[in-house]
Amino acid sequence: MSGSDVTRDGMEGARPGRDALTGARAGRRRRRRRRGEQAMVPDAKFSSYYGKPVLNKPTWKPLDIAGYLYLGGLAGASSLLAAGGQATGRPGLARAAKLGASGAISLSLAALVHDLGRPARFLHMLRVFKPTSPMNLGSWLLAGYAPLTFAAAATDVAGRYRIVGAAATGGAAALGPAVATYTAVLLSDTAVPSWHEGHREMPFVFAGSAATAAAGLALVCAPFRETGPARRLALLGAGLELGAFRLMKRRMGLAAEPYDQGKQHWQLRSAEVLTAGGAALAAYADGRGRATGRARLLATVAGAALLAGSAALRSGVFHAGVASAEDPKYTVVPQRERLEARARSDGH
Repeated sequence: MSGSDVTRDGMEGARPGRDALTGARAGRRRRRRRRGEQAMVPDAKFSSYYGKPVLNKPTWKPLDIAGYLYLGGLAGASSLLAAGGQATGRPGLARAAKLGASGAISLSLAALVHDLGRPARFLHMLRVFKPTSPMNLGSWLLAGYAPLTFAAAATDVAGRYRIVGAAATGGAAALGPAVATYTAVLLSDTAVPSWHEGHREMPFVFAGSAATAAAGLALVCAPFRETGPARRLALLGAGLELGAFRLMKRRMGLAAEPYDQGKQHWQLRSAEVLTAGGAALAAYADGRGRATGRARLLATVAGAALLAGSAALRSGVFHAGVASAEDPKYTVVPQRERLEARARSDGH
C-alpha cells in the first residue's frame, strides 16, 4: 500500500516510490490528507514482549532522591560561598554558608540512606574503590566532604580552633564543585533516555542550579550588607542553569519530550520563572545600595524564589527521566536513528 494514496473508491493518484510513514511523521502526513481519504497505515505504537517495558524504570523514591539531588547541590555551592566569604572578610556570609552546607549535606545523606533502606548499604559502597562507577566515587566523595563541612561549621560557631576551621572550609570548598555536579554524572550514566541523552549539558545545568540555591540561602540568612557575592552568584548561576537547560533540550531530540509533558513540565516551567525572577530581584536589591528594610525584604523574597526554583528543577529532571523510562518510544527510536546514521556513515 506504500506506492499510492488509497480512497474509498480505490487507487487514485498513484505515486510510485513513496514509502509509508509511521510514528510522529505519520500523524503529520494524515493531517494533510484530502477530504474523504482514509488512513491505511496506523500510527506506530511502541511496545515490547508481553507488554513489558524496554527499561525497568528507576525504583528510587521521588521525594528522597529529588531531595538528595537538590540538597547535595545546595551544600556543594554553599561551601564555595563560605570560603569566599571567609577570604573577603564577610563573617556573617561565611557562617550562614557553612551552616547551610553542613545542614544540607546532613539532610542529603539522610535522604540517600532512607532510600537505600539501611545505613549499612551506604557503608558497603565504601568497601571498594571503583573509578568507573559514579555511585562508588560519589559515596567516597560524600564520606570525605561531610566531615569537613561539620568541622567548618562547628569551629565557626564555637569561635575556636580557627586554623582547623580555615583548613576544613578550604577542603570543603575544594570538593564543593564535585559534590554539586556529580549527581548529574550519576543520572547520565544510566540507560534512562532523558537523563543519558543530556550527559553533555546536565553537569552545567546542575552547577547553575546549585549556585542559585546557595545564593538564595545566603540572601535569606546572611546580613544584607555582606550578600554582594551571593547576589552576583545568583545572576551567574541563573544564566548558566537556564542557558544550559535550553541547550540540553535542543540537542536531545526526541528524548527531550518528557521534559515538556506531565507534572514535570509545570515543575520545570515554575523553575524557570522562579530562577529568573529571583535573580532579577537579587540584582534589583543590589541596586538599592543601602541595607534598608525594603532592600532586606527584596533579598529575602529573591532568596526564597531561588531556593524554590532550584528544588523544582531537580524534581522536574527526576520525574522526566522516570517518564522516559516508562515509554519504549524514547528507547527504541533513538537506537534506530543511531543505527541508521552508522549505516550511512559506513556506506560512505
